[in-house]
Amino acid sequence: MAKRIGILGGISYESTIKYYELILRTYYEQNMDYYYPEIVIFSLDFQKFTNFENENKRMYIKYILEGINSLEKAGAEFVLMAANSPHAVFEELEILSNIPLLSIVKVSAEKAKQEGMKKLLLLGIKFTMQSSFYQNACKKLGIEVKVPTEDEQNDINRIIFDELVIGVFKNESKNRLLEIIGNYEVDGVILGCTELPLILKQKDADVKLLNTLKIHAEAALNYSLSS
Repeated sequence: MAKRIGILGGISYESTIKYYELILRTYYEQNMDYYYPEIVIFSLDFQKFTNFENENKRMYIKYILEGINSLEKAGAEFVLMAANSPHAVFEELEILSNIPLLSIVKVSAEKAKQEGMKKLLLLGIKFTMQSSFYQNACKKLGIEVKVPTEDEQNDINRIIFDELVIGVFKNESKNRLLEIIGNYEVDGVILGCTELPLILKQKDADVKLLNTLKIHAEAALNYSLSS
C-alpha cells in the first residue's frame, strides 16, 4: 500500500502543479497502471509565506508548520515542501512535525554526489542564495557550492518573482540565466528554486543542471512506494 503523499505547495502554484504532474506521470511510466499513490495538497498563501520568510523567522516556521499539520490531518503520511527556500528551517520543522519530511536539499545533494560532482553553482531566490543550507548539506558530501555575484542574484531573483511564479517565460530571461551560468567553472548547477526548471532545460546548457523539482518529486514517489 503506497504511503499517502502530502505536498505543501502554493510557493508558487506553478511548481506545485508540476510536482503533482511529475509524480503521477513518473508512476505511470514505471508501472503502466493506474494505482497512483494518493496525494493531498495544501496550498499556502504565497505573499504571507514570502513576507514571513524575509521578516519573521518565528512566524515563518509557525505558518509552514500549520500547513504540515493540515496535511497530516488530511491523512498524509509524509510531506514534501514544494520549494527550496523553506528548507532553511527544515531541521526546526523536522523536530516539530509529527510525520516525516522529505528534504529537497538532501536528495539533490545526494544526486550530485552520485554524479561525481565536486563544485556546484547555486541559483535560486536571493533568500536561498544568501542562506547556507545547500552549502552545509553539500559540504558533508565533499561538494563545494558557489553563489552568483550580488548583481547576478538580483537579476535571478527578479526573473523568478516577476515572471516564473506567474508562468511568464521570456527568452531574454533564459539567456540571462544561461549567461550567469557561463560565468562559472563548475561541474553542475543546482536549480535551487522549483520554478527554474520551468524555463531552463538540460538541452539549453553546456553544464549539468540539477533539476531539484524532478529529483524531489521522484524521491517522493520512491518513498511513497517503499515498504
